[in-house]
Amino acid sequence: MKISFHGAAQTVTGSKHLITLHSGKKILLDCGMFQGMGRDTDALNRTWGFNPAEVDYVFLSHAHVDHSGLLPKLVKDGFRGKIYATPATIDIIRVLLLDSAAIQRQDIHFMNKKRREENKIILEPIYTEEDVLRTFDYMHPVQYHETVQVDKNIQLQFFDGGHIVGSATVFVWITDGGKTETLAFSGDVGRYGDPILHSPEAFPQADYLIIESTYGNKLHEKIETYAADLLKNIEETCILKKGKLIIPAFSVGRTQELLYALNDLELDGKLPPVDYYVDSPMSIKVTEIVKTHTECFNRSMQKLMKTDADPFRFKGLKYITDKRESQALNTNYKPAVIISASGMAEAGRVKHHIANSIENWRNTIMLIGYCEPNSLGARLKKHPETVGIFGTPYNVKAGIVSLNSMSAHADYHDLCQYLSCQNQQAVKRVFIVHGEPDVQVEFKRRLLKKGFRDIEIPERHQEFGL
Repeated sequence: MKISFHGAAQTVTGSKHLITLHSGKKILLDCGMFQGMGRDTDALNRTWGFNPAEVDYVFLSHAHVDHSGLLPKLVKDGFRGKIYATPATIDIIRVLLLDSAAIQRQDIHFMNKKRREENKIILEPIYTEEDVLRTFDYMHPVQYHETVQVDKNIQLQFFDGGHIVGSATVFVWITDGGKTETLAFSGDVGRYGDPILHSPEAFPQADYLIIESTYGNKLHEKIETYAADLLKNIEETCILKKGKLIIPAFSVGRTQELLYALNDLELDGKLPPVDYYVDSPMSIKVTEIVKTHTECFNRSMQKLMKTDADPFRFKGLKYITDKRESQALNTNYKPAVIISASGMAEAGRVKHHIANSIENWRNTIMLIGYCEPNSLGARLKKHPETVGIFGTPYNVKAGIVSLNSMSAHADYHDLCQYLSCQNQQAVKRVFIVHGEPDVQVEFKRRLLKKGFRDIEIPERHQEFGL
């Protein structure tokens, strides 16, 4: 049995890990899109490092595009196997992947205008809406803790990963050459004590571990503080300075946590009386899906819903879908909180809001999640004097703040707690993925101190025998 790493290898996005059995059967763990990689992004998303037509199964950890976003291209390029995911993941990726295809169509149309003028080869989108719809012919829902006999030599089980609704630790039993071994893949690990979701679950003993490391060198602020931090920024920006608070937020996870926190402030009588907007059609659709998957909510959230039927809606909130209404926000100078995708501020409507707000000292840009180093969000975190947006330089006069207490990714303490269900001496090898190289090196040192022995930090396309 072999495993090779074709994404999220010494970088954070593009999660794709391929297991090849002696029999020739191939299992792909995640099929993610690279994001925020600058000029290299498109080329990385067009190159596999393996033949999609030879893949038999895909086991999907969760819906985020950097873990699921290339599924339609996999199908387009010949995959005809089975894709296993939790029901919530399947519901959410339908929205995310259709949105991804629409964005590609728009971007390619814009790029090809320039390429025609320069007599360059016309580009095709990585995939289309039709490819997305075909992908769902191969989807197979799997509930948490349900044991699935994938074939006579492969068993699969999902455990709640606590990262977003539907996220899972992927646990696999593989019989190869007469010997059965186990492998656990973390996907992305959530935080313990999340206000909405269950904490990450323990999972059975594994022979091999594939573990994410996004924040493998950091400790987050306490998760209980984020509502107070959010309130402080609303009061300082919208009440004292009479400005706008712009919050780039991922459509899945962060947007719902923000709405929950704002709703909680209203229930406590603390929510400032300003206008609140969710300006993202996809975020609105995803929030409606999240509401239907109450099985993923923790006890506190389910208790709240007995008295508050919609914990993601409150007085003063307006959802915006129309493009003209979105544009009108940029000429409306009333104090407001605007939540908009994408979370890295690299695309979508939020990029326009930042461009229109960043040169006004009254406004604040609040970054609440991980940002790829080349993304606009990451550049803003460095507090530059000027920043390029849409090819135009802007003077940075707005406040830039980061709210690490809202991160959906485990810090190193959470990751070590997540792995505490494992007997370190029984784990034959650990593979660290989904992180920046310097972070992974530091996280490896921590795991060695915890008693894990054979630890690898794979390079892209690197293969290992198991």
